[in-house]
Amino acid sequence: MSGSADHDAEWKPKANPWLIAVVVTLGAFMEVLDTTIINVALPHISGALGSSYDDATWALTSYLVANGIVLTISAWFGKLLGRKRYFLICIAMFTVSSFLCGLSTSLPMLIVFRLMQGFFGGGLQPNQQSIILDTFPPHLRGAAFGLTAIATIVAPILGPLLGGYLVDNYSWRWIFYVNVPFGILTLIGVSTLVEDPPWVKQERTKIDVVGIGLISLGLGCLEIMCDRGEDDDWFGSNFIIVMAVLGIGGTLAAILWLLKTKNPLLDLSIFKDRNFAVGTFLMAMVGGLLYASAIIVPQFAQQVLGYTATISGEVLAPGGVIIICLIPLVGRLMGKVQLRNLIAFGFFLMGCSMFYSAQLVPTTSYTHLVEYRIFQTSALAFLFVPISTVAYATLPRRLNSDASAMFSMSRNYVGSLAISLATSAVLETRQQRQSLLTHWMTPYAQGFNDYLDGVRRTAMEYGMTSPVADQYARHNLYQTFTQQASMLAYNQFFMEIGIIAFCVVPICFLLSYVKRSGGGEGAH
Repeated sequence: MSGSADHDAEWKPKANPWLIAVVVTLGAFMEVLDTTIINVALPHISGALGSSYDDATWALTSYLVANGIVLTISAWFGKLLGRKRYFLICIAMFTVSSFLCGLSTSLPMLIVFRLMQGFFGGGLQPNQQSIILDTFPPHLRGAAFGLTAIATIVAPILGPLLGGYLVDNYSWRWIFYVNVPFGILTLIGVSTLVEDPPWVKQERTKIDVVGIGLISLGLGCLEIMCDRGEDDDWFGSNFIIVMAVLGIGGTLAAILWLLKTKNPLLDLSIFKDRNFAVGTFLMAMVGGLLYASAIIVPQFAQQVLGYTATISGEVLAPGGVIIICLIPLVGRLMGKVQLRNLIAFGFFLMGCSMFYSAQLVPTTSYTHLVEYRIFQTSALAFLFVPISTVAYATLPRRLNSDASAMFSMSRNYVGSLAISLATSAVLETRQQRQSLLTHWMTPYAQGFNDYLDGVRRTAMEYGMTSPVADQYARHNLYQTFTQQASMLAYNQFFMEIGIIAFCVVPICFLLSYVKRSGGGEGAH
């Protein structure tokens, strides 16, 4: 027994660990990219496939639902099929599903293939994380997670930019076709370089039908509730009430089942480790803040400032460059500063950046939007790698697969909920602001009359007749009114998520003190 343990401890991959990290991260990068790349293409998809925009959003919802479910049970699939084999199956089928999405000729066909894409894509991130954990010794994990961070944080930022470029210059189908060559390269790389270590063994366990069913029911219904709530008037809709009851009930039942069954899909004992439990919560918050801001900034640029999909995506790009530049610096700081202090600073910086971004005005320039986004993404560089490192610092190696599945799920699932809730929150707030502002949209308000008179005079100076000038002035007033309401809604949203970021700061100090970035010297 002791000889086997010594052999396991001495195991090292035959290929270069960094080459392995690049190859497996490429697969995860494709999957994260597909979470946001479709957002800017939905209007084009609805037009091309003859459906409403509301119906077209199911192409996003279906992917997020399947993805969130599989993220949770991916560790079990890895044990059943063997980790490398399962990873290869996920890459191959994700690539095939992407190609089929591009070939879709109807919305139902696209939704089915997006379900497939989300189902197989859900296994990529947890497997990538567990492979990196087993490939690198603890003292090198911080640097390895830096590579993962670049992919995980830059992908949702790059999604709207790449999606906008492909839609504006080619076709919406290319947002799916672009995965094919990278999928083939990743498949070849993983099959050639990656190997399972001795302690990762294939296990022929019984299929936990109850566990899979409860997790699918709970997470799937909660995602549908959040994604469709705004369109269906939230709890004014019987459908949303049913989804909420099934979602909450299914999730609670799944937790109870996993705690009591003999061979659970997911070993929840991972949460007995305080660093992992707190780290998972913090990473969920990072996912929510990252995805919410990544969807709201280009949405504001397109809907309020009138930018094209490509230009609105370009607003996000410099932020990605800043992250790539900052991560090596953060890696050096991790060896000198307590990780919990670094993480707390990251959330504090995130809160400040959101408050700073809540200064949007109708004349906000492209440069200012880029500046706001750079400030927001700078904070992420201080969060992802330190949280990933401290979460696994004191966790037994045998739990790496289960921990990676839950850790990835927390980030992606909360992030996908944040995408839905952020859009709904802005719309709800805009309607509230419009309701308040209508109090001043009356001939009895002096400001209302002064504005109309000013625009009417200007229009007549440009040669318009009095009736035409009056119509133009009222139209101009309505545009200004809706723009101001939107502006107030977006500013309030940034303030609210800034407050959430500040509230997370004290929770960072629940983490145990880890002496070094890799956790190699232990934690107290």
